[in-house]
Amino acid sequence: MGQIENKLRWCLNKAEKEGEKHRGLKKVQPSVESANDYIKKAIHNLTVMQYLMKGGFVDWAVSACFYTMYHCLLAILAKNGYESRNQECTFAAVEVLIKEKKSGISLEQLKKIASFDEKSASDEIINLREKFQYGTETILDTSIVKKLVDEAKEFIEAVREDLKR
Repeated sequence: MGQIENKLRWCLNKAEKEGEKHRGLKKVQPSVESANDYIKKAIHNLTVMQYLMKGGFVDWAVSACFYTMYHCLLAILAKNGYESRNQECTFAAVEVLIKEKKSGISLEQLKKIASFDEKSASDEIINLREKFQYGTETILDTSIVKKLVDEAKEFIEAVREDLKR
């Protein structure tokens, strides 16, 4: 068993031990309806992101972008019968689903949101979110912000296609 599979097992065990209010990963009934609800939430987050950008709140727009993409990952999990309340568990579960060919998104797409190592590009959404959420900066180059909007839109579409599989 590889490192990612061990992480997945740890996440499942964590949820089992913690019960209903877990902070891990739980097996649930697969639900396309729930997956579609997560896509609706992702689209809502994208709208919030664009609203914040227009208002000049780029730091918060970055967080909205992260959660746009994160809710897409939760949609993939819902379709495949998982409930996650832990970002690292979400990333691990989606990676396993990709490797098992149960998700049509690629590892490269997942790496846009999930940090796999400390050498990740500084303009990946997870690194930007951490920089703006935990730091004091409030300004980001307009070209990067536009790129984030495009990536979020593409991610939503990729996951929508994945849900049709």
